[in-house]
This record gives sequence, C-alpha cells and structure tokens, in this order.
Amino acid sequence: MALLRLHLHLHLHLHLPRPPLPARRNPALPSALSSSTTSCLWRGHLPASRLLCSSRPASPPDDASAAPPSIVAGLLDYLNESWTQFHATTEAKRQLLDAGFKLLSESDDWDLQPGGRYFFTRNMSCLVAFAIGEKYRVGNGFNIIAAHTDSPCLKLKPRSATIKSGHQMVNVQTYGSGLWHTWFDRDLTLAGRVILKATDGSFKHKLVKLTRPLIRVPTLAIHLNRTVNTDGFKPNLETHLVPLLATKHEDTTNSDDKSSSSTKVTHHPLLLQILSEEIGCDSDEIIGMELNVCDTQPSCLGGGNNEFIYSGRLDNLASCYCALRSLMDSSKMAEQLSNEKAIRMVAMFDNEEVGSDSMQGAGAPTMFQAMRRIIDSLMHQSMGEGALERAIHSSFLVSADMAHALHPNYAEKHEECHRPELQKGLVIKHNANQRYATSAVTAFLFKEIARIHNLPVQEFVVRNDMGCGSTIGPILASGVGIRTVDCGIPQLSMHSVREMCGKEDVDTTYRHFKAFFEMFSDIDRKLNVDF
Repeated sequence: MALLRLHLHLHLHLHLPRPPLPARRNPALPSALSSSTTSCLWRGHLPASRLLCSSRPASPPDDASAAPPSIVAGLLDYLNESWTQFHATTEAKRQLLDAGFKLLSESDDWDLQPGGRYFFTRNMSCLVAFAIGEKYRVGNGFNIIAAHTDSPCLKLKPRSATIKSGHQMVNVQTYGSGLWHTWFDRDLTLAGRVILKATDGSFKHKLVKLTRPLIRVPTLAIHLNRTVNTDGFKPNLETHLVPLLATKHEDTTNSDDKSSSSTKVTHHPLLLQILSEEIGCDSDEIIGMELNVCDTQPSCLGGGNNEFIYSGRLDNLASCYCALRSLMDSSKMAEQLSNEKAIRMVAMFDNEEVGSDSMQGAGAPTMFQAMRRIIDSLMHQSMGEGALERAIHSSFLVSADMAHALHPNYAEKHEECHRPELQKGLVIKHNANQRYATSAVTAFLFKEIARIHNLPVQEFVVRNDMGCGSTIGPILASGVGIRTVDCGIPQLSMHSVREMCGKEDVDTTYRHFKAFFEMFSDIDRKLNVDF
C-alpha cells in the first residue's frame, strides 16, 4: 500500500503542471536585456536593432589594466550581421567608412596620395582596402592579409518552387563541401540579395535578411529508419535535403499534375510575399534573387568558462574580421602611417570554398590589378623600369584561413608532432606539395613578429595518409608571384552549420596581424634571400 501511495504521489507530481522556473540570465547576454528580448533572441525572432548576444565584453583578467583590448565582442557583432558574403562585405564597407577610409570605384580614375586610406568592392562580395604609408616610394612593397567571405551553405536554385506530397518545398543546391547532416532540424531562414525593378524602369540591388525561422529540413523519425544509428545517416542531397516552407494552399493544383503551378512558378508566391514585405516593395518588383539558406541561431560565447565562440561561418569570417580590424586600428591616426614605407592591404575574396574561379574570387586578377593601379596613381613621374615588378618582389602576403584544431575525440586524425590546440595561438600551415604556400622563409618572418611580441604560434602538417585541403594562398602566390605564408585560427566543427573556436585565439590573431602591419617592413629589411 505504501508503494502504491508513493507511485500515485510520483505520478501526480510528474504530470501536474509545474510552476515556471525563475528567469536565468544567459552569461553571454548583457544584463540590460529584458527576459522577453532574451527569449526573442534565442528563438530566432531577432529585434530590428543590432544583435545583442555579443555586446557583453569578454570577462577581463584580474589585472584588467594590463590586458590588451579584446575584439571578441566586435567579432560576434560582425558574425551576427554577416549572414552571407554580401552582408559580410557590406558590413566591412560600413566599418571602413566609419573609420575614415575613402570608397573607390573600379570604373573611375584613382587619385591616391601617401597617407591616404582607400577601399573598393567587387560584386558586393569581394573587398580590397589599403592604407598608403607616408614614406612610400614607388617600388616599395605591399604587406597584405587575404581571407575569404564565403562559407559552405545551401543556396536557392533559380527555380526554387516545388511541391512534394502537399507541402511547399524550396529547391536548394549545395555550395562548397559542407557537413550537410548538420543542416537537418535547424531553424533556418534566407538571406542574400535581390534585384528590383523600379517604376521608372531602373533596377536596384538590395540586400535582404529574413531573421525569423522560415524553413526547416526535418529528419526522418527513427521509427521509420531503424538502422540509422548503426548504418549511419546517409541522406540523398537531391531528394532529402529540401527545406520545408509551408503546407500547400487549398487552391494549389495537385502535385502529381504535370501542368501544376510548381512547374510554372519560379518561386513560391508565399516566399515572394514574405520577401516583399521585408524589403518594402511589391512582389512583382522582385525580378532576380541570390539567396543563401542561413541558420537563425545567433553567434555567442559558450563553454564552462565562456571561453569559446559558437557560430556559423567562422570559416572564414573570423579571419576577415581580424584582418579588417588590424588594418583599421593600425592606420586610424596619421602618425601610425608617418614612418611607413610600404602599403598595408586587406583583400577579402568570394568563392574560395568552390575553387576561387570567379570575377570576385582570388583566382581573378583583382589584387594584382589593384596593386598596379595604386602604383600607377602614385607614380607622378618616371621611377625607372619595372616599378610594379619591384613592388611585388618586395611584397608579402598572409593567407588567413581557419585551421584544424586537435579534436579530443579524434586525436588520431592529426599528425603526431603537429597538433594545434584551441587557445594556443595562430597556426602556420605547411605542406611539401604546396597545398599551402608557406616556405621556411615566410614562416620565419611571420614567426619573428610573434617572437618580438611574445605571441604564441602553432604549426600544422597533415598526415601522409590523408589528403590536404588548400587555401587562396597558393592561388595568389602563383598568380601574382608574391611571398606567402598560410595561417589560421584553430577551430573545431569546420564546415558545420555551427562551428566553434577559442576567443583567446581571436585576440591573439588580431594582435599578430596588427603587429604584422606595424613592423613587417622593418623586419623584412634584415633578411636578404636573393642576393
């Protein structure tokens, strides 16, 4: 009887409605946020203002006065703004303008001056920014950091509307080499750019970001796929990786009818309606679009000590932001360029994840053309033959792309003597077969900067029994003929919809890049290889 009473007590206790738990403030969110705003953020219903999950600065050490400033909060804001390569470039453009850089057009003449700071964009997914030293002389070199704005994702097909078993689905294509299983059961949405036709007959290019959860790729229940945990999750990327938008409207024709609306309509009217409401236009004004599927979960700090950054697109927006900030912060005051004899440059390219062969990718001559035009603009009088060639010979490129950190559950996947770890500093990448462009000379010069500033550096070599990835480093090194070192911030879950890295590595990378701009010219003069 006592056991029966205990059973009834437990049954009632477990099944009666529980009082609401007291609100707990997320440590990665600022205390000023109300509980409703916090809940709104984490459900993906994001406020119209800048995303706030990153506005709480990193916890300072005990001796905060001796600590260098952290850029982690700024990186989180940049990630939350930059859902696509277009938004990443636009946000970089905004920050450069706020920092006093002058916007150039590739279609106009350039009138450049020593001490000036400039930038231009291409396709609104590629950006080149540079600051000219006050003591620059034609023939001196360029000190460059290059990264890429794109990340593996799903993209809408040109004809995205399809209906499957009474559901409005959105046709997508895979971009890059993503871990596609991580995109299932995520609260997804769309962002990118659209082309609008105005009433006067002109056309407008406009960015759009739908911040609420809009689409989802549901997995099949285990009851209908009993062997998934033993045989592995092996979705067909054409038939199973199709996001669900809505149930079919009652007035929609049968999906089995070959003349159904799904074959006549390029995009679902519902999707066009949602886009037009977000943009503030009529649906028929939208005449073109290039949209990425995006995860709605904000970038944030995490881990037991709030030491990690959880985010999509860390590869490679973390490198982009570190490069961008280091350029702006190393040239924001006139005196910072007063003794500089070189040109400091940042190049952010698109399409690295698919080979860089595009007008906005590193395979295009964008950087080379920029270097030539800069020299032409500054060469007011004859400076002797081969000014561009002499400048390239004196130049140095840091190819910045995320690196593979040691995975504690898969340590055997790393070469025994080259195992980069989170929170242990920037990683220099080596490959004898030139999948990375690092040489003994370029590695030494880059490590010398770290040594002078007491910054940690790690090194990575892939195992001989595994294939090696690559970066834009070899593409630019061979295409331009510039000395190059490949490096990256160590991270886990690379190419997942949700990646992670250490926040200390972000600050270390920023300081390393900033020191590169500030002192490389002096270090480089001390080493002569071809004499």
